[in-house]
Amino acid sequence: YLTLELPRPADGGPGWTFVPLRIAGSEAFDVSFPALVPDPAARFGVISDIDDTMMETGAYSLARNLWTTFTGSALTRSIFPDSIALMQALQAAGNAPVFYVSSSPWNLHHFLDTVLIGAGLPAGPMFLRDFGISETQFVSGTHGNHKGRAIDRILDGNPHLPFVLLGDTGQHDAEVYGEAVKRHPGRIAAIALHEHVSGVGAGTKAAIEAIRGTGTPVFSAPAFAEVHERLLAALRRLLQSV
Repeated sequence: YLTLELPRPADGGPGWTFVPLRIAGSEAFDVSFPALVPDPAARFGVISDIDDTMMETGAYSLARNLWTTFTGSALTRSIFPDSIALMQALQAAGNAPVFYVSSSPWNLHHFLDTVLIGAGLPAGPMFLRDFGISETQFVSGTHGNHKGRAIDRILDGNPHLPFVLLGDTGQHDAEVYGEAVKRHPGRIAAIALHEHVSGVGAGTKAAIEAIRGTGTPVFSAPAFAEVHERLLAALRRLLQSV
């Protein structure tokens, strides 16, 4: 894969646009790729984890995650129905651009896109993980570092928008999101966490309370259906106050 930094287009409307890409001297490599231009009328944005937040993968367990990845297909992946309902409601409530952040490697991009869109989740740019060797890393950076950097890039690229963060309690999302709240005061509108079946660990509970101490609403439950209305109500109050 490759990374391109593109300026926000001065003309044209919001939504998906296709950017042509050609390698000089290579007629065989002539493609276009989609890029999202958020709507200026958006009230907030959404950043969501994928593994065990939108899609059941067992990412908290390396062995289970690998088994699910290499033995399943787009047709066998299980998407949480209440996660679909919440994401669709959030997008409709704020005309919100949606961004996905996952520790899955980049070579699963097409697969994940197929699964999410096929289940009815909104399309959105994905920030996946670099599994490789370079001058600055061996094999991969950490889950927390990757997710934190992705959140920073998204917020920096959309400085006018507050964001809702969706995650789960199985991969230290509460800790990562808590650090994001500290780095970007006033930018995180609310956080919702999908609780792991084994319960919530002491570290995650402490991180949740620390976030609440900043005044940022945090909602945590075994199913997003249990926090759906409370999260939307909190967002309505926030939007009415600004």
